[in-house]
Amino acid sequence: DLPAAPPKVHALDVQTLKRLLGEGAITLIDVRSAEERAIAPFAAAEVLDAASHDRLIKLDKGTPLAFLCHHGNSSRRAAEHFREHGFRVVHNVEGGIDAWSREVDPALPRY
Repeated sequence: DLPAAPPKVHALDVQTLKRLLGEGAITLIDVRSAEERAIAPFAAAEVLDAASHDRLIKLDKGTPLAFLCHHGNSSRRAAEHFREHGFRVVHNVEGGIDAWSREVDPALPRY
């Protein structure tokens, strides 16, 4: 039997994200709207907008990227977009900012 193909975009839990951010080992990209970011800001993340997209897409394709949204759906689409542009180490933060506020930082507002 052949082993199952690895997932195209890797699931990343918030505990592992916290460790990777602490090590400076991953670039976190927040795909939430400005309104959502105002409710629950995440200082460690870069905001994905038209200007940052052009810069981020030019990063080395081996740069580890993680994408964050409210629950993990919009970020999965963004992660796929970057994977399709040749990035080889792409993660989606499972549960999004909501999981982060539940499991890592309860002071961060939930919405």
